[in-house]
Amino acid sequence: MFVGVIAGAAVASLLVLTGLFKLMWRVAEPNEALIISGSKHRLEGLEEGMGFRIVTGRGTLVLPGVQAVRKLSLDLNQTELHVDCVTHQGIPLKVRGVVIFKVGDDFVSIANAARRFLDQQKLMAERVHTVFAGHLRAIVGGLTVEDMIRDREKLTGQARAACGTEMEKLGLIVDSLQIHEIEDPTGYIKNLSAPHTAAVRRDARIAQAEADRLATEAEQQAFARMAEATRDSEILKAGYQAEQDKAAATARQAGPLAEAGARQEVVIQETRVAELEAHRREQQLQADVRKPADAKAYEQRTLADAERDARMSVAEAKARETRATGEAEAAATQAKGLAEAEALRAKGLAEAEAIKARAAALAENQEAVVAQQLAENWPEIVRAGASAFGNVDNMVLLNGADGMADLFAKALTMGGTGLGLARQLLASMNQNGTSPVNGASVPKVPVSSTRKVQVDEG
Repeated sequence: MFVGVIAGAAVASLLVLTGLFKLMWRVAEPNEALIISGSKHRLEGLEEGMGFRIVTGRGTLVLPGVQAVRKLSLDLNQTELHVDCVTHQGIPLKVRGVVIFKVGDDFVSIANAARRFLDQQKLMAERVHTVFAGHLRAIVGGLTVEDMIRDREKLTGQARAACGTEMEKLGLIVDSLQIHEIEDPTGYIKNLSAPHTAAVRRDARIAQAEADRLATEAEQQAFARMAEATRDSEILKAGYQAEQDKAAATARQAGPLAEAGARQEVVIQETRVAELEAHRREQQLQADVRKPADAKAYEQRTLADAERDARMSVAEAKARETRATGEAEAAATQAKGLAEAEALRAKGLAEAEAIKARAAALAENQEAVVAQQLAENWPEIVRAGASAFGNVDNMVLLNGADGMADLFAKALTMGGTGLGLARQLLASMNQNGTSPVNGASVPKVPVSSTRKVQVDEG
């Protein structure tokens, strides 16, 4: 329990000390200065034995009941100036302006302001207005209206310079002094500006007239450009409308054209397919019919040509053989005939004596004599009949072997015909008293030098 009492006493003491500290500790805000009175403090620039202390921007301990703490504001303040003045020319004017001021930041200014305005801070603006009003009247009294109008900065500078010492004594500094307006109740400034105003008005009217002229020209040019732009716009619109109409027409025609193009493409493709099919069929026909037919025809033509050439070769060979044989036989017959003629003539001379005997025999048995003579001369007769075919170049046999047999039969018939002729000759000679073996001529059968005999082997 004793410990609890001690702890309670300690806590109570702590609380008491905290409360006392809060009561004793004071902190100066950035825009204020603490004026602590009740003790002597020596500050630089201040007289010794000043009965208050100044604290700015920090905290300090104050003994309650012993020391008093008050605050002096360091904020900006302003006062409006409404001062009636008279210029050096005696012309009354009213000057309107504003003064922005504050308490100085140094301890001397704070001390001066504390002594004068600590309990009357609300009257600070009035006091400043009074100071500036008096100095403005004095300054304006030494200036002319023209000086004030032309150089307000001069007025402002002189006013600040004139009020500087007094404001320093008050602990105040002027941040800004502005002369807003100079009022002229008598109209001096207005009359002073009348010539300039007239000139300005004249120049203004001239400028206005020039501006109006330029504006009119500009408006006319603008109207012309607007008309031109309108015309160009209408032309462009017409062109765009024409393009739109053309595009619309093209779009309307696109469907039929596309359909026609599609049909045309289909027809083209079908035609191409038909052409390809026809070409394929033609190629197939070439492969299946024409080429085999051409091959067969070529084979037949080749075989026919070969057969024809073979037949012609055989015929030519036979003709050459026959012609050579005929020519040889003709030459042999001619030579033999000449030899026989010579022999007969020699023999005839040798048999002259026998002829008479034969003539007598003929008178007695003519048929037997003729038959004997024909039998003896039969080879010559046959040879003379065969000599008719000696000059034959080409011989074509008809009916093959039968034609050849028929040919030999005709040759034999010619021999028989010779026999009949011999008989007739003997009879005629008997009638004329001429002997055939006496060297008299015997009629011959005329034979052409060249004959063609065709033999059909088929």
